[in-house]
Amino acid sequence: MRKSIATVSVSGTLTEKLEAIAAAGFDGVEVFENDLVACPLPPEEIRLRADDLGLGIDIYQPLRDFEAVPDDVLKGNLRRAEYTFELMNRLGADTLLVCSNVSPDALPDDELAAAQLRLLAERAAGHGIRVAYEALAWGRHVSEYLHAWRIVRTADHPALGVCLDSFHILSRGSDPIGIEAIPGEKVFFLQLADAPRLAMDVLQWSRHYRCFPGQGGFDVTGLVRHVLATGYAGPLSLEVFNDVFRQSDARRTALDAMRSLIALEEALTPDGVPPVVPSGFAFAELATEGSAELPGILSALGFARTGTHRTKPVELWEQGGARVLLNAAPAESADEEPALVAIGLETPDPAASVKRAGKLLAPVLPRERAPRDAPLDAIAAPDGTALFFCRTGHADHPDWTADFPRTEPVPEGDVTGIDHVALTQPWQHFDEASLFYRGVLGLRPQESLEVADPYGLLRSRAMAGGGTRLVVNIARTVARQASRQHVAFAVRDLRALARRLRADHPGLLLPIPANYYDNLEARYGTDPEIRELGLLYDRDEEGEFLHLYTVTAGRVFFELVQRIGGYDGYGAANAAVRLAVQHAERS
Repeated sequence: MRKSIATVSVSGTLTEKLEAIAAAGFDGVEVFENDLVACPLPPEEIRLRADDLGLGIDIYQPLRDFEAVPDDVLKGNLRRAEYTFELMNRLGADTLLVCSNVSPDALPDDELAAAQLRLLAERAAGHGIRVAYEALAWGRHVSEYLHAWRIVRTADHPALGVCLDSFHILSRGSDPIGIEAIPGEKVFFLQLADAPRLAMDVLQWSRHYRCFPGQGGFDVTGLVRHVLATGYAGPLSLEVFNDVFRQSDARRTALDAMRSLIALEEALTPDGVPPVVPSGFAFAELATEGSAELPGILSALGFARTGTHRTKPVELWEQGGARVLLNAAPAESADEEPALVAIGLETPDPAASVKRAGKLLAPVLPRERAPRDAPLDAIAAPDGTALFFCRTGHADHPDWTADFPRTEPVPEGDVTGIDHVALTQPWQHFDEASLFYRGVLGLRPQESLEVADPYGLLRSRAMAGGGTRLVVNIARTVARQASRQHVAFAVRDLRALARRLRADHPGLLLPIPANYYDNLEARYGTDPEIRELGLLYDRDEEGEFLHLYTVTAGRVFFELVQRIGGYDGYGAANAAVRLAVQHAERS
């Protein structure tokens, strides 16, 4: 289907917006009135620029507060409308969006609204223009899409139809099944936006917190199915008001927007190819910059250096099913601290994983490869972390571990594998990351959480599927640990490991305050050994969770976790304690 986006959805001047939208591969745009009014170029020049970029102007919007008004107000409204029609002819737009009236002048009279909208449609038709009437969720008298349709049906003019907007419908909790009662030829336009579930005034919710489909909590896909069932054949168009998007790089935002529509369109296709969900982690790669801290910590945890890459300064450290690569190559960025730079993901079909990533506009990373190196393909995650697609130990695919000739056997210790990896996102890329991991990898997002940090808030969202768990974080703080990352290792018996580490490696583990244990024992009646060993504890209806943290090396620390029963969380209740102790660790 044709793909469009409103200029209000991205940052910049109107010409910058058009360039970013075209570069992302959109077919058309909705030109927002404010963007045109603030532009120094005449409408004819904007039309030519859009044509040169391969963009059609699908709709001009919005004409506000038009219908169901007294005669003296109508006179001024018609003057505005005539000006708008002439402007649209110069711009090359043939559809006008008219929002339901929010003015105190509006009267609760559907017959009057229908008559005035019919008059508007008659005048629009004289200019070759159609009018798409939209029910705003906060409209003074018309706030439901079926109410808007009844008025359009009463007006009964071929140049008058409805505009359906997923936010206005779903934010009110309206059932979208009623869309199927509207003839497809009377659905003139479809605007799409998702949003997180928030308990707040719907106008503020709309103006600041919309996001692209797949990034929020609405069933946008289900709504679109109802629209397509009417026979609608117009564009899928995004209209997203979002404070973060309006401050972010326009080209990146436009690419994210296009990714959302590609994923949406795929979900609508009965024979759409599902994502190749990774089955777990092949490795975590850490840049060491020559630091001795990370090898020391891994050795204390029971890892052994089992091999070194044939052609690169990269060491393989293993224990059980957990693999960590330590890369001593000079950093390409100015950040010379130890950091998590890459993740290897186990997938049954690496080629299909890469193909899907490319389809969803994920950048494939160029790699310098020696003749005998395993052919691993990598893509860039939103935070810049490289994601490698691996098929370790299978005869039907090159095994990347062959690049590391064995020097030591793999120890079978307390650690059994990588449980999850936590990545800190730049603040403006949090929603992009959610859509990326959902669309590209097929991971299921959980509700985002906000955790108290001594100097701000940490926002976190877990993503899981197929045995792979990722946590994406943003820190709303200027503190240093805003960029910290961590790798969590699964452990058979965390109590035994904690006992050994405290005896043999004092100072390795993050110290937990006595107040935490006083509170824990009051809430859960936990046994004294948890306090003695410095463990953190959580539980839910399905099971229990024991975990602890190492001190930080550069930007990286490790978590050791033991899941008991069916516990499937991440110990989020303890995150505030960990953050406070890490602040003290660095002070």
